[in-house]
Amino acid sequence: MNIGPINLNNPIALAPMEDVTDMPFRVICKRLGADLVYTEFTASEALIRDIPKALKKITVCDEERPVAIQIFGGKDESLASAAQVAESFKPDFIDINCGCWVKNHVARNEGAGLLRDLPLFEKIVRSTVKATKLPVTVKTRLGWDNNSIVILEVAKMIEQAGAQALTIHCRTRSQAHNGFADWDWLAKVKQTVKIPVIGNGDITTPEDAKAMLQTGCDGVMIGRGAIANPWIFQQTKHFLTTGEHLPEPSLEERIRVCLQHLKMSVEHELPYNGVVPFRKYYAGYLRGLPNIAAVRSDLMQIKEYTAVVDRLNQYVAQSTQMV
Repeated sequence: MNIGPINLNNPIALAPMEDVTDMPFRVICKRLGADLVYTEFTASEALIRDIPKALKKITVCDEERPVAIQIFGGKDESLASAAQVAESFKPDFIDINCGCWVKNHVARNEGAGLLRDLPLFEKIVRSTVKATKLPVTVKTRLGWDNNSIVILEVAKMIEQAGAQALTIHCRTRSQAHNGFADWDWLAKVKQTVKIPVIGNGDITTPEDAKAMLQTGCDGVMIGRGAIANPWIFQQTKHFLTTGEHLPEPSLEERIRVCLQHLKMSVEHELPYNGVVPFRKYYAGYLRGLPNIAAVRSDLMQIKEYTAVVDRLNQYVAQSTQMV
């Protein structure tokens, strides 16, 4: 599939997730096989006001390329201005979030709120495309609820407005993260538009990714499955190529990557303490390891970087001795 000059074959992408897909996590996922990564979604109003926290969210590095900056908002002029700010940070393309289901966002016609106002949706896409020289893509949902699934209309609309790809979280706004994603719509959308279509929703195994690609979509985007297992990208690509499963990462590999990620996160969060917000990643790195409950309990209390390193190295040493 092509997004501007970017050419990828059946890419496995890391989904944009608030408070999760910061630069360190994107780099880790890239090293573990992600073909395409996205920043956390960032408010257009915050970007055009030069809010430091928002500007930090859209800072990217060369190691993570190709990388998209994802922006959101409910005003076309704000999205256009925010796209120009985002362009100055030199991503490979800009993605518009039109799928966030959170109440306070949809109440302001942001995210999935645009699914109730298609003229505004179209205006936002057109304005953003016009404002930047970078490719613009869109991520959205099937519709507001099961009685108002508008994804076919939306797909044609955003293609005509100049978007160069569409990612579909195959749930409605009313579902949030509940129920099951309906992948059947991916095939219908592919028959409707010529731009690349990336599927998203309920991908937790390589088999899931293969099944989604069999709908005819051009790529697969993984969100929560990557938090639980950052190795899912290389595992999926290996499975798609060979039909075989890679061995699970060893205990030593899990701890090595965890500590590598922690170090980057601590440096990224300076001058603040990056150890506490890193806690959300422990479950994925330590999943299924032997005698890990006490270690996880300790880590949820530790606030110093060196103490985390010592505790995990102690666990590796003890585990090695027990073998």
